[in-house]
Amino acid sequence: MDLALDGVEGKRLALGGEYDLLVLDVMLPGIDGLSILEAVRKAPGECARTPVLMLTARDEIHDRVRGLEAGADDYLVKPFAVSELFARIGALSRRMVVKGTGTAVAVLRMADLEVDLIARRATRGGHRLDLTGKEFALLLVLLRRRGQILSRTTIAEQVWDMQFDSQTNLVEVAIRRLRSKLDDPFEPKLLHTERGMGYVMEDRRT
Repeated sequence: MDLALDGVEGKRLALGGEYDLLVLDVMLPGIDGLSILEAVRKAPGECARTPVLMLTARDEIHDRVRGLEAGADDYLVKPFAVSELFARIGALSRRMVVKGTGTAVAVLRMADLEVDLIARRATRGGHRLDLTGKEFALLLVLLRRRGQILSRTTIAEQVWDMQFDSQTNLVEVAIRRLRSKLDDPFEPKLLHTERGMGYVMEDRRT
């Protein structure tokens, strides 16, 4: 585990190291946590897919939305109990594993889509999808419940662990970004919009 006391050092460590998870404080001196998050999500390779937990004293909904839209996987508002921090870190670490009857499922498949839960990698037709951590989590929620129409409220609760705010377009933006990588370059289309109801993952050729 490495610790940075300012944003400059934090950015250097985040982009130069190999970490299972990053915990970023928004109000870091030098370079703020959101700027580091944006740099991580734009970085090449595995760095861009590192899970990120944001810490902040800001509790306004637009601040949380900004962090989540930038690619944060979870958001914890200060002050908080250390036990809650550890619980959220543990939840992020477990989120990439699907549990069935006591056995971990390593790969999920639909049509030519393959999602490797251990490597946290998604491919279509053998081509790797360059997904952020949040896009990967969104894909998992939809794929695990294939064939089921998920409302925006359900998606917000399961992907962002937050109550849905009807005044934001957070879910729509995330779906649009995922679809541009998952479906736009490929056939068949797997992510579908059910007007007035939500979204569903399914192969409609059969």
